[in-house]
Amino acid sequence: MPILYTTKASATGGRAGHGASEDGVLDVTLTVPKELGGDGARGTNPEQLFATGYSACFLGALKVVAGKEKVKIPDDAKVTATVGVGPREDGGGFGIEVSLSVSAPGIDKAQLEDLVAKAHIVCPYSHAMRTSTEVQVSVE
Repeated sequence: MPILYTTKASATGGRAGHGASEDGVLDVTLTVPKELGGDGARGTNPEQLFATGYSACFLGALKVVAGKEKVKIPDDAKVTATVGVGPREDGGGFGIEVSLSVSAPGIDKAQLEDLVAKAHIVCPYSHAMRTSTEVQVSVE
C-alpha cells in the first residue's frame, strides 16, 4: 500500500517511563495504573494513548464517509473509545479489548448507524483490530 504519512515515537522505561514522538510534539510521562500494580502517579499509559488515537481516527473516518454522502458531522460529535487490557485465556500474555461509542447530535440514529458502520470499514485502527495486521519487529 502507498504510505501517505509516517511518524515515529519511542518509549523508555516501559509502562513507567517516558514517551515522545520524534518531532517532540508528543511528550508524556508514562505511569502504571493502580489496577495494574502501579502507584497512581500522575501520567498516562498505553491504553489511554490508544483510546485517544482510536477515537480521533474513527471520528476522522466518520467525517470522510459522511462527506462522501453529503452529510455534515456536527462540531460537537464525539467518539469515545473504551480500552481494556488483561491476561489472555491461553496464558501466553495480554490481550486488548476495545469498544467505541459515537455521539453526533442532530443526526438521525439510523443514518448515524449506517455512517458508523461505513467508518468502521474505513478507519485504519478498526481495520487493524479486526484483521491479522502484520507488525514487523526488528532489533538494532
